[in-house]
Amino acid sequence: MLQIEHLSKKYSNGVHALDDVSLSINTGMFGLLGPNGAGKSSLMRTLATLQDADSGTAMLGDIDVLHNKEAVRSVLGYLPQEFGVYPRTSAVDLLDHLALLKGFSNSSERKEMVSSLLNKVNLYEHRKKAVSSYSGGMRQRFGIAQCLIGNPKLVIVDEPTAGLDPGERNRFYNILSEIGENIIVILSTHIVQDVRELCTQMAIMDKGKVLFSGDTDDALLQIKGKVWERKVDKADLTKFQNEYKIISSKLVGGKPLIHAYSDADLGNGFTKAEENLEDVFFAKLNELV
Repeated sequence: MLQIEHLSKKYSNGVHALDDVSLSINTGMFGLLGPNGAGKSSLMRTLATLQDADSGTAMLGDIDVLHNKEAVRSVLGYLPQEFGVYPRTSAVDLLDHLALLKGFSNSSERKEMVSSLLNKVNLYEHRKKAVSSYSGGMRQRFGIAQCLIGNPKLVIVDEPTAGLDPGERNRFYNILSEIGENIIVILSTHIVQDVRELCTQMAIMDKGKVLFSGDTDDALLQIKGKVWERKVDKADLTKFQNEYKIISSKLVGGKPLIHAYSDADLGNGFTKAEENLEDVFFAKLNELV
């Protein structure tokens, strides 16, 4: 288990990136949802030992994450939002080099591990191509391969599917789901669908604070039977926003489709909507629940 308690971080510009964050994260996929600037990347960087917290604790099993960074790094796989590669280096050579940096000095052991990892992420046939020539999805799959060097206990991936086409997203989902069966995988994203499709545990963050933490099913139960929808004319959107607790609105067929929160039937053309994780996300951000 990864146990985070009362973690806080304030930057020199006054931004409170982490504000008393407490989370309990078990083995499996954990989704960390929040808009840009919510504090997700600050939390990820702190757990990945790339920055210090001002206060609080984080324990990965019996490892003190904040004060025993070398021990954390030996069991950590980290895929940041953007990672650099040597421009003319092939995937197999780069992965071998990274394995060497991580302490695997036996060349035959490294060769076997590198081949296994490239097969796992379906890149073996492209192993001799430069990573800089890979598509976005291939590069992210290579990123997962380097995450898995040395059988980590904790894997952190930060906004991994941004910019990927649907096919690459699905391939990426499948790899993450597989590795999340036996270790802790933290998926930081602002894409609600990523969390719904991959994770059984989740948290919602905004402005450095945790607004919700628990099972995805428990999150849906909080708004079950309380989400109503209807289409409105664009000219009437502001009126509806003033009169109802609007969760979200999006254009469907050129007209705004609004979701509203209410314990009782709203009438006035509203029908009950099937609640989804996106409704939970926006309801929490708008402080409706």
